[in-house]
Amino acid sequence: MRYTRKVIAGLGMTLLLVSTPAHAYLDPGTGSMLLQGLIAAVAGVMVTARMYWHKIKGFFGRGPAQKEHDENDQDHG
Repeated sequence: MRYTRKVIAGLGMTLLLVSTPAHAYLDPGTGSMLLQGLIAAVAGVMVTARMYWHKIKGFFGRGPAQKEHDENDQDHG
């Protein structure tokens, strides 16, 4: 496992060190497009989190002891 990480890191560093210039032009529209993509990604994460909020909240908030306690309260209510 460690050997694989070292090989991947070594290959990555080699690719970064031997790259050639691209001579490419990035116009202002490119920055705008990247910003739009970032905003869309954040909005997508927020919508997905809202759709699954009850599952996320249940996973982190409620344990089996609390759930049994809530069921007992409903029976006596």
